[in-house]
Amino acid sequence: MRKSSFLLPAIFVVLVIALSAIFIVDEREKALVLQFGRVVDVKEEPGLAFKIPIIQEVVRYDDRILSREVGPLEVTPLDDRRLVVDAFARYRIADVRQFREAVGAGGIDTAEQRLDSILRAKTREVLGSVSSNDILSSDRAALMLRIRNGAIAEARDLGLEVIDVRLKRTDLPQANLEATFARMRAEREREAADEVARGEEAAQRIRAQADRTVVELVSEARREAEIVRGEADAQRNAIFAEAYGKDPEFFEFYRSLAAYENALKGGNSSLVLSPDSEFFNYLGSPTGRRGAAAE
Repeated sequence: MRKSSFLLPAIFVVLVIALSAIFIVDEREKALVLQFGRVVDVKEEPGLAFKIPIIQEVVRYDDRILSREVGPLEVTPLDDRRLVVDAFARYRIADVRQFREAVGAGGIDTAEQRLDSILRAKTREVLGSVSSNDILSSDRAALMLRIRNGAIAEARDLGLEVIDVRLKRTDLPQANLEATFARMRAEREREAADEVARGEEAAQRIRAQADRTVVELVSEARREAEIVRGEADAQRNAIFAEAYGKDPEFFEFYRSLAAYENALKGGNSSLVLSPDSEFFNYLGSPTGRRGAAAE
């Protein structure tokens, strides 16, 4: 009875010690076996692994590709046109032993802080060597590659492998942004004023051309009208002359009637003439001038 009472606790303790000596390495992670804070083994293959209980401990690190956002960073290109840049990087822990020696117990948080410093320095260095137009153009891809290549060497000292660096946003600082917008508005207003002035000039030119065309058309029409009128008058005079030559007395009678009509227009017309005036030749005698001559 007394023997069994000691045996069960002993078995339990041995079982606990045996289980504490076994740990599992996941396929998404790497593990370090530490003994009194010193790295004694590296476990990178997934599966079961062993350690010395109590005196050894296991520290696990993510073996997947990680992302790190780099906060807004102000850079000054060659043309002194300041820009605010947001970037992000993708990296992974390549050498877990060196990573532990570089960052100690701080782990990922300490490593990302130091990676931020590297990325900020490289971003300022690369973007400061080109103009703002290069940053905003299709050359961005080449610039991002230069930043990544520059960060790879320094990140390697941390046991990290920088896989990619991307510039997400490139803007002007708020103060410069407002000044740029004001300058853009002034430029657009100037262009609009130039367009309006050119339009007014073109309108005046078209108006002047139209006025000139009107004057020319009216002058030409009047000239042709005068020509037609002159030809008509000539034909009329020719007809009158021909008629006068055939019967001069009838022509004189016709002209007298036309004169009477023009002189006696209106209901209250008055005409004061001498009784022996030739105007009354066809009014003074029923037979007219011909009768008077016969008398």
